[in-house]
Amino acid sequence: MGKKKRQPKRGRGRPTGVPVVTRVKFPNKRMGEMFGRVVDIYGNDRMQVFCEDGKHRIGRIRGKIKKRVWIRRGDLVIINPWSFETNVKDKLGKCEISWRYMRHEISWLERNKRIPEILKLDNIPL
Repeated sequence: MGKKKRQPKRGRGRPTGVPVVTRVKFPNKRMGEMFGRVVDIYGNDRMQVFCEDGKHRIGRIRGKIKKRVWIRRGDLVIINPWSFETNVKDKLGKCEISWRYMRHEISWLERNKRIPEILKLDNIPL
C-alpha cells in the first residue's frame, strides 16, 4: 500500500482582517492607575514615561508582561506610580507599566475621546 498524502492545514495562520474590539481595559483611578506615553527607552526593562498628570517618570515593565509584550516609543500604556517613594527634587519618580494598548484599542479610545488631550503625540513636552 502507498503512503497517504497529507492534507494541508487550513485556518492555522495569522488571522486576516481587522480585530474586533470587544473590551478595552481602562486605568483603575481608585488604585492610582493612569494613562502614559513611552517617551524614551533606556534598556533593562526601563523607559521614560510621560504620564497623564503631566510628570515624567521612569517606568519598569511588570514581570507578568515582560516576555509577552514588546513596548516601543510612542506606545500608550497604563502605569501605576510608586506611592511608597520619597519625592526628590531633581530625580524622576518611578512607576510600573502594567498594560500596553494595541493599535485597534488606541483607535477605539480616540474615536470615543477617552485619551486625555495632554497625551496626544503632538502635545508631549520632551
